[in-house]
Amino acid sequence: MAGAVDLSGLKARAEQRGSAPRGAAPGGAAAPPAGGDGAPVVEGAPPPAGGHVIEVTEDNFQTEVLERSMTVPVVVDLWAEWCQPCKQLSPTLEKLAAEGGGAWILATVDVDANPRIAQMFQVQSIPTVYVVVAQQPVTSFNGVQPEPELRSWIGQILDALRERMPAIAEAEARAGQDGGGEPAEPAPEPEDPRFTAAEDALERGDYDAAVFAYENILAEEPANTEAQAALAQVRFMSRAEQADPSAVTRADAAPDDVEAQKAAADAELAAGQVEAAFDRLVKTVQRTAGDDRDAAREHLVGLFELFAADDPRVTASRRALARALY
Repeated sequence: MAGAVDLSGLKARAEQRGSAPRGAAPGGAAAPPAGGDGAPVVEGAPPPAGGHVIEVTEDNFQTEVLERSMTVPVVVDLWAEWCQPCKQLSPTLEKLAAEGGGAWILATVDVDANPRIAQMFQVQSIPTVYVVVAQQPVTSFNGVQPEPELRSWIGQILDALRERMPAIAEAEARAGQDGGGEPAEPAPEPEDPRFTAAEDALERGDYDAAVFAYENILAEEPANTEAQAALAQVRFMSRAEQADPSAVTRADAAPDDVEAQKAAADAELAAGQVEAAFDRLVKTVQRTAGDDRDAAREHLVGLFELFAADDPRVTASRRALARALY
């Protein structure tokens, strides 16, 4: 359950900077979750915002997430630049937040730049999305979700909290007045059933089925870049989930063990240590030959596929790989 996540570490850090969260209980304890019995009724408009999508860091987490969550739900989108599924999910969430008119706030968190926030939310894979209400996480999901499902999910959250958090209805009323009435819900784009099958498998944690679905798409459309990126991501997620925590230590003790180096690179990449993972495999290519060299090179090229082609870390590592090969 998302409610088991402990946000007190970041909250305490923020309090040390001189301001306690609005609505905090005596002694700095967080207020109870809005979704439970006896939840507080919060009145008044949310703190002023420069928009409905906010970039959150460890320094402003208290103000932009904890304090805001006392008046409206805060949807926390945990992402990273190298994560291709994140680039599918985040724009949809941003679109829905803009349509919401302030009834809820989208807080985007780069987990590479803010590892303490990722640790507090116990992030195992990305994209991961949490909803924070009254300073407590109340629900979450992982992976990419279709826009209609996201729209329905957010609507259910607002329906459940509207009576307890009057600022939701106030924001909805303002959005209706600004647009001359209730804003029309845009027609959802038609879904590709092939991608839906892959995403459903991924939601179930069935990586093999997801890989099979994406491979079928590529068999029909070899140039489908969305399927290519998703397939690379799913394959990596499957390996990362089974990664041995001691992989890096074992690889450092056995520099000529190519399989150990590949496993360690996966572990480093999963931990956000992108340059370290790339550098490890480039050095493995340098000191090996034959099949071992090919295995290290192919694994590194597979990791490149998790990133945009123009990512500077990929560009630099491709140059280093070329020098190692030639």
